Amino acid sequence: MAGTGTALGAPVERREGRLKVTGGARYAAEHPLPGRVHGWPVPAAVARGRVTAVDATAALALPGVLAVLTPENAPRLAEPEDAALAVLQGPGVPHRGWIVALAVAESPEAARAAARAVRVTYEREDHDVTLTVNHPGIYEPKTANGGFPGRREHGHPESAFASSPVRVDVTYRVPPLHNHPMEPHTSTAHWDGDRLIVHTSSQGSTAVRDTLAQMFEVSEDRITVVADHVGGGFGSKGTARPDVVLAVMAARVTGRPVTVALPRRLLPSVVGHRAPTLNRLRLGAERDGRLTSLTHVATTHTSRVKEFVEQAAVPARVMYAAPQSLTTHRVVPLDVPSPSWMRAPGEAPGMYALESALDELATELGMDPVELRVRNEPDREPDSGKPFSSRHLVECLREGARRFDWARRDPRPGSRREGPLLVGTGVAAATYPVYVQPSAAQARALPDGTFVVGINATDIGTGARTVLAQVAADALGVPLESVRTEVGDSDLPPASLAGGSSGTASWGWAVHEACTRLAARLADHAGPPPGSGLSARADTTGQADAESSYARHAFGAHFAEVTVDTVTGEVRVRRMLGVFAAGRILNARTARSQFIGGMTMGLGMALTEGSTMDPVFGDFVESDLASYHVPTHADVPRVEAHWIDESDTRLNPMGSKGIGEIGIVGSAAAVGNAVHHATGVRFRELPLTPDKSPLNDRIGGPGLARPAHREGTPVDESTS
Repeated sequence: MAGTGTALGAPVERREGRLKVTGGARYAAEHPLPGRVHGWPVPAAVARGRVTAVDATAALALPGVLAVLTPENAPRLAEPEDAALAVLQGPGVPHRGWIVALAVAESPEAARAAARAVRVTYEREDHDVTLTVNHPGIYEPKTANGGFPGRREHGHPESAFASSPVRVDVTYRVPPLHNHPMEPHTSTAHWDGDRLIVHTSSQGSTAVRDTLAQMFEVSEDRITVVADHVGGGFGSKGTARPDVVLAVMAARVTGRPVTVALPRRLLPSVVGHRAPTLNRLRLGAERDGRLTSLTHVATTHTSRVKEFVEQAAVPARVMYAAPQSLTTHRVVPLDVPSPSWMRAPGEAPGMYALESALDELATELGMDPVELRVRNEPDREPDSGKPFSSRHLVECLREGARRFDWARRDPRPGSRREGPLLVGTGVAAATYPVYVQPSAAQARALPDGTFVVGINATDIGTGARTVLAQVAADALGVPLESVRTEVGDSDLPPASLAGGSSGTASWGWAVHEACTRLAARLADHAGPPPGSGLSARADTTGQADAESSYARHAFGAHFAEVTVDTVTGEVRVRRMLGVFAAGRILNARTARSQFIGGMTMGLGMALTEGSTMDPVFGDFVESDLASYHVPTHADVPRVEAHWIDESDTRLNPMGSKGIGEIGIVGSAAAVGNAVHHATGVRFRELPLTPDKSPLNDRIGGPGLARPAHREGTPVDESTS
């Protein structure tokens, strides 16, 4: 797929791979500074209320315990922009799991024992954690996450739907989901005089530095934040989290380096989650399949700490040519942990609902679901009216159908059986926007003929070090082995966070510009560079993203084959195949890994992952990896990722689009659509675990919390 004769596109191995597999890569908790101690948080044991007293007597009497920070004795900090970071700043408890104390001791074990010995007294208040579509506190927000308008309407969708000869009116429910990266949220902080040095597991150490400077009222040039290696984040590490604030606070109080590693059981409460969404889709169409009306109403929750609205209805503004449309969001503030980003926020749950509803429309029409999508291909972005910078969704669908052997599919549900197994196949489309953020990079030519590129990008396991070296080598016109990259340190030129699939586009643009300028300087310089070398810096503003006259998105198509066991109700995925149009692929090896990782995460969303909010205790029941089931190797026997060659000159100098999140978008819908094809029964709530199997009413299984919805059966939204 490279075919360019340059470093770009080549399947280059990750530069840090050997360090990681040999244990040489150091993560945030693996910096054994002299005198380092450990902090262990104490989570609130009530769902709502206030702390009236904290008794740390027993904790402080334990061996090795140095301090217990509480709302009464913790340092006062400036009010943060993110209110979820205001830990130990007051007695209020907005949700269960809110951190109400921090025990600091010589070892993690001693800190944990001390935290358990702390006695906290509360004044309890009534709480509400239950999301319903008719909740009295519901409102329509002005904007959703990402700054998207909360509501967009074109024409008269209600009357157009009523007059459409073919109609689908369905509701899909996506439960709360949690990121659960392999490395938990961890920070090690120490003060060197008036200078603060922090090692943290974050997707953006520039942003963490800025947050700490504001909260602790310290100049940014006196703070260094390092995120050299990060064991995953999936969005939950996109901004500073309580671990880094607590570590810095405890280091100031004790005068010692402090590591705070949040226990995995606490992560669902304090580092964000994908908010649940209730998605009502109303599709009206002519009998030839052309959409006449599209309505997507997404209802979700937010915390009382801050507003976060999952933009689940936004993808419907991009995908299909519907002349009359309404896409809107409704949100309910509840006594729940603050939701936040999780891989492809908005697009992942929104496209699950939209692509499932489109499959239902194909069934009503008796039309092939691939052809239905092709028939509703727009020539411009439906919402904005802008032309697409590039859009090759139809090509992805056609190529995926060819590779998947879709033409041999018997469209009749339940038509294929292998002993006790029902076999089905499904398809879904995918989209994700192209983002570019301001970043800066520096390139240096050394006297020995090598080059160093520095930028405070964060490699969260995606191969950023490697791809940026490829961008630099291409711009400089030198062999890849001549280029070294420095990333993950806030003392380097500032860069945007690794999120929104914007990292490579943003950082690569800055690296490309810096290296182009350096190459020009070298061309004008006679002889080797001086002892200090030659350097060039580039600061890119990302204005092309906001001011572009084109709608810029990546697209893709997912295909899945599943089996449903008629004895147990278990759903298994046999194979998944994705084809993507994501601009120029800069590294074939790391790109395929990203696509497959996203598809696997979508499989988990469809079949295994989900959190349950306990209405009585007000917390998430699944708080560890024993109860929150992520897919394992045995769950994904065959996953293929392919892409089409796409040239788009309206993006960035490399012509690349983000690929970190497009893989998860639509993959859950492809699995769900395959389950319907296998069984003839439509279930509209994820995940499709055996206890919820659409065959339970047929095989005498344990039954459902609510009945499976068959074709044509209306949904009672008051109980959804």
